[in-house]
Amino acid sequence: MNESEFNQLAEQILMEIEDAVESLAVDIDCDTAGDILTLEFENSSQIIINKQTPLSQIWVAARSGGYHFNYDAERKLWCLNSDPQKELLSQLGVYCTEQADEAVELRES
Repeated sequence: MNESEFNQLAEQILMEIEDAVESLAVDIDCDTAGDILTLEFENSSQIIINKQTPLSQIWVAARSGGYHFNYDAERKLWCLNSDPQKELLSQLGVYCTEQADEAVELRES
């Protein structure tokens, strides 16, 4: 994947995440600044999601740790690099659930 393809796919997933979060009943604020999407919870904790262009990855920093996601072109999904069976939106739902202290399930728009 070249840099242009990566940027297009990464921007698309960041928009999908923002749309999915904004459609939730859970109170999570979204803020985008450049290539960084910040999710802020009522308890003031945050999840930071950003593009890592040199590595062609999406990085997620949550209270539970830091996670790196690679794009799987066959499945057309962003998958956790340490466990490719775990995809970005479902894992982000897990991280948000932990930080919101209530169930959060993110779906593609």
